Amino acid sequence: MNTQAHSPAAGDGTVGKALDVLDLVAAFGRPVRFSAILEASPLPKATLYRMLQTLTNQGMLTQDPDTQAYALGLRLVRLAHEAWRQSSLAPIARPFIDALAAEVQETVHLAQMDAGQVIYVDKRNATDPIEMFSQAGKVGPAYCTGVGKAMLAHLTPDRLQDALSRQSFHDHTPATLDTAIKLMRELDDIRASGVAYDREEHEPGIICIAAPILSSPARVIGALSITTSTARHALDTLDGFKPALLRAAEDIGGAAHDWQFPSDDPSAHSPS
Repeated sequence: MNTQAHSPAAGDGTVGKALDVLDLVAAFGRPVRFSAILEASPLPKATLYRMLQTLTNQGMLTQDPDTQAYALGLRLVRLAHEAWRQSSLAPIARPFIDALAAEVQETVHLAQMDAGQVIYVDKRNATDPIEMFSQAGKVGPAYCTGVGKAMLAHLTPDRLQDALSRQSFHDHTPATLDTAIKLMRELDDIRASGVAYDREEHEPGIICIAAPILSSPARVIGALSITTSTARHALDTLDGFKPALLRAAEDIGGAAHDWQFPSDDPSAHSPS
């Protein structure tokens, strides 16, 4: 279970704690009983119980009357749909990723970054799908995914340092870049070449080529990748996808130029 959540800022108080509880319940990926939530939560037992009851009363969580297990509620589903419609790059990018997937016949991912982590906001499966971690709605690490590295490489220095401080640098595979120093060297190469690669860094046998989506030269708003397996392609053959990938990323960035997407820049949330 990945229990990583947003770190609440000082002064977030009860609202911040409640959102952390929602993140925690979501991280289990299944209905979960109070005892398991308590074991994973830093909150005192009484505080956690009150939070869970309030969230259930508000429809953000549901509780099964027979098993007493908690799960995400339908109110969250409605909010998630509106967030996808209003704040996600996916609605604008849809025709471009449809066309790219049809052209390359491989899996295409669309991702954005939040709090230093990758959020997969849309996906098109290959004609012959491959089993892999990434699905629309899932959160993944930035430092060892193609889309994550493509976005990290184009962050401003302050935003990059903030994002790097949020990486776990866990060795998912022998190929994982497991330190910030190794990652920074690769980010230099990504800026020079315009594309990033996942060289089986997150999952064995899964490789990809990725490109940033820029709404202006100084603002990265997402990333696009073409993902396949080592059973179908070698790393050097991924370069054959580069022209189509860059063209699609540029088209999405152009279409999104005037759209105001939420920023993952921490300073953007501070009152002036």
